[in-house]
Amino acid sequence: MQIIEILTPSYDAAWLPWAVQYFFLIGMAATIAITAGVLAFSSDGSAARRLLPSAVTVLLVSGIAAPIALLADLHQPGRFWHFYAHFTPWSWMSIGAVLIPIFITLALLFSLFWWMRKDGAMRLLGILLILSGLSILLYTGSEVMVIRARPLWNTVFLPINFALTGWLAALGAMLFVARWLPGGLAQYPTALWRRLSLFAVLLLAICAIAWVVVGTMGKDPSYPAAVEIFTSYPAWRLSLYGSLALGAFIVICLNVGAQRYRHGFYSLLCSVVMMVAAWVFRWIVLMSIQSVPKYGAGLYLHEMPLGSDGLLGMISVFGLCIALLAIVTWFFGRYPSSADFQPKAYAANATL
Repeated sequence: MQIIEILTPSYDAAWLPWAVQYFFLIGMAATIAITAGVLAFSSDGSAARRLLPSAVTVLLVSGIAAPIALLADLHQPGRFWHFYAHFTPWSWMSIGAVLIPIFITLALLFSLFWWMRKDGAMRLLGILLILSGLSILLYTGSEVMVIRARPLWNTVFLPINFALTGWLAALGAMLFVARWLPGGLAQYPTALWRRLSLFAVLLLAICAIAWVVVGTMGKDPSYPAAVEIFTSYPAWRLSLYGSLALGAFIVICLNVGAQRYRHGFYSLLCSVVMMVAAWVFRWIVLMSIQSVPKYGAGLYLHEMPLGSDGLLGMISVFGLCIALLAIVTWFFGRYPSSADFQPKAYAANATL
């Protein structure tokens, strides 16, 4: 009789928690850019037009914070110039190094023209911003989807889910920041915001159903791989039940009268849950899936670093977003140049 001992090597994860922050922020930035580009063509004084201040605020905060999180995720941030010195067009990461600066530049110019009330220039930039936002969604989804060694990543439904959950987070962030903008929640077009949010949830439900149908037909290997880990590991079953419960809670939050969102606590709860759902989805996809072995049984053991590569890094990104939000909302409160604001109710309605 022979005994064969199998040793499992220890190695660093391919995606660090920085990546979760980046994919969360860039997904939110890209989808809010598309939303803002569409809203730019609405008529003055309309409900759609009054969504623009919060959309621009979210665009500025997420658009600035996302590239910083990306640089940190490169492990050696100084090496970003390698993407330009050694451009490889067959790599989605290399393509993204070109698309991101274009996107950030368009986002900043769009925000500037909106604040300066340059409607013509803003609408022209809006078209370019929509196209750039779509390119960011394509690049970020594809750089994960192309990894064939992971069936749960190698599916066309992954970029779609990244985009839809990013939009859900962006809509939640719009409601979250509206309380600190001129006009506050009292002047916010909550009825239109609620319809957009329900539409995003509906698209997510359709996408989930389509994934199950295509998977049961044997056309998508990610579905049987997901079924296997859900049935084999209790931790994954718990994450599935938690995700379903979170989705149900969002649906319940959105199925109330539009006036309810003018209440500070309720709007805060609803907006935070929407953002948390999108963030948790990315954590499961990028971090938890790495614990599933490519070959063999069981789950890989992993732990959350407490330093800059883990918990501290994630907290610092959220701290950066809070700082940027404070700067942007202070500026718009101090200089509400755009006619899309409703400054009259700002002082009375800007609190929680």
